[in-house]
Amino acid sequence: MRFLKQHLISIAMITALAVPAAITGCAARVYDPYYHDYHTWNDGEVVYYHQWEHDTHRRDEDFRKRSPAEQKEYFDWRHSQGHDRDNDHH
Repeated sequence: MRFLKQHLISIAMITALAVPAAITGCAARVYDPYYHDYHTWNDGEVVYYHQWEHDTHRRDEDFRKRSPAEQKEYFDWRHSQGHDRDNDHH
């Protein structure tokens, strides 16, 4: 019984460490309907998004929960930056 308990604890710990790594490895792609391209929502895009929130004095909020008007404002701002076009896929 003790042997089984130790293995279950080990499996639980491995799972707890592996799941976040697997989730982070799969960056979401967000379609920009205004510029007809995709933005890979990875660490690079998140930096731009947080910069936009800061520059426009917005509260920190998940992009998907923002209104369509705010999402459009972000995409307009993002495309005006001209930085790191690797996050955009035409």
